[in-house]
Amino acid sequence: MLEMKLAGIALDAATRNPIVLLRDATERRQLPIFIGQDQARAIINALENQVPPRPLTHDLMVNIFEEWDMALERVVIHSLHDNTFYAVLTLRQGDKTREIDARPSDAIAIALRTDSPIWVMEEVIADASIPVDRDADEAERKAFRSFLANLSPHDFTEQGGRLGSSEEA
Repeated sequence: MLEMKLAGIALDAATRNPIVLLRDATERRQLPIFIGQDQARAIINALENQVPPRPLTHDLMVNIFEEWDMALERVVIHSLHDNTFYAVLTLRQGDKTREIDARPSDAIAIALRTDSPIWVMEEVIADASIPVDRDADEAERKAFRSFLANLSPHDFTEQGGRLGSSEEA
């Protein structure tokens, strides 16, 4: 799993639908997740620290967590099936931990309100992320190719011995 941070909310150029953008710590990969208008507003409200006069759904959930002495340990976006992302909230109450199924947009909105980390499974990142810094990706590929081109059998020997040799006691 990789921890990701909210990079922002964007609008799809063709459909004008909101997209939540998560970015990895190296800022090299970005995960776009299409969301609804209401979820986008809930995320923006959390980003802007807006407090409604009465609790909205995500605020209500946070209030319930606090009242029942539960902590949101993390959000995990764990899979992608048929272009739908799946997430869980990992909640702790005392010494008990539970995972609760959630839409990623709702999970992100709650994570922002509780300052909880957002994690994404590597398989999801591999399947659905887009590169942010193509130049850095290409430089890394070139460096790896150069490394492979300069390998020799000697590089696989241990100091003072051969790879694969064994001594019986």
